[in-house]
Amino acid sequence: MSKANKNDKSRRKFLQNLGLAGVSAVGGTALLLQSCSDSKDSASGKKVKVLTQDNQLVEVDVANLKPSDKIKDLDYLQDRGREGIPGKKFVMVVDLAKCKNARKCMSACQNAHQLKPEMHHINVLEMNDPVRKTSYYMPKTCQHCDNPPCVSVCPVDATFKRQDGIVLIDNERCIGCRFCVAACPYSARTFNWTEPKDAKEFAEVTYDMELNVPQKKGTVTKCAFSADRLREGKLPYCVSACPNGVYYFGDSNEDLVTNGTTKKTVRLSELLEENAAYTLMPELGTKPSVYYLPPRQNKG
Repeated sequence: MSKANKNDKSRRKFLQNLGLAGVSAVGGTALLLQSCSDSKDSASGKKVKVLTQDNQLVEVDVANLKPSDKIKDLDYLQDRGREGIPGKKFVMVVDLAKCKNARKCMSACQNAHQLKPEMHHINVLEMNDPVRKTSYYMPKTCQHCDNPPCVSVCPVDATFKRQDGIVLIDNERCIGCRFCVAACPYSARTFNWTEPKDAKEFAEVTYDMELNVPQKKGTVTKCAFSADRLREGKLPYCVSACPNGVYYFGDSNEDLVTNGTTKKTVRLSELLEENAAYTLMPELGTKPSVYYLPPRQNKG
C-alpha cells in the first residue's frame, strides 16, 4: 500500500472514530420532523422553535413533530454533556506560521455559540517579537487543561473536566460568581453581562451544555472544543472554518490529529516533536491540551 493510501485510510479511520455518530434528532430538542406529506393535513396552528443539527433556529408546527428514538430533553443533554465521549482525549495544535489573521475561526465560533460581536471563545492576537522586531498572529482559546484551576475554585460544580479532556461550563448551575474567571491564567472566560445575541429567538430552546446554547445572562461562557460537533464525528467550528490550515485537531490516545483545511491526518507525537511545539505557561502546571507550533516565518 502506498504512503498516500495509508494516510487516506488513517484519516478516514480517525474521522470515523473522532466522536459518536450523531443521532437523527433535532439538536437541543426532544422532537423530530415528520414527513412533509403529513404536515399539510395535520397542522395544529401551534408553533414551537427548534434548533437543527446545523444550528439553524426554525419554527415548526407541533403537529409535524414526533418523539425521537433518543429524547433530547434537558436531563438527557445534561447527563451526556457531563459524561463526555469514552476513550477519547481531545487535543488541538495551532500552527502559528500559517495564521494570517483571517479571523474566520472567530466568526464561525460566534455564530455557533450565540455570541455578540464583542464576545469571543477564541481570539486572534497580534504578538510582537522585540528581538527580531517583527510580529505574528496567535489564536488563543481555552486550553482545556489536564489540571484546570478553574474547576477547583467553582463552588457549585458548574465548571468541570470530562473524561475526554474537555472542560465545560454548565450554565444551568452557574451562579455568576466568576471565581473561575479569576482563576484562569489564560483569560479564556467571558461573562454574560447582558442578554446574549438573539435571546428572544432562543428563549424556548432546550439548553445543550455541549453547544452551550442558549447562552444565559449572568453566567460564564468559554470555548467548549465544539463538543457538540465531536459527538457527530466532525471537526470543531473554528478548525473547519480556517482557510489557511492553522489548526490540527484530534485524539491523543490514538496519536492522530487532522488538519481542518487539508484534511491531512498525521501523528500527533511526530508533529509536536518535529516542529518544536510548546504550550502556554508550562511553569504553572496546568498541562494544556492546546499546543503551538512556533511562527517560523514572522510577518514584517
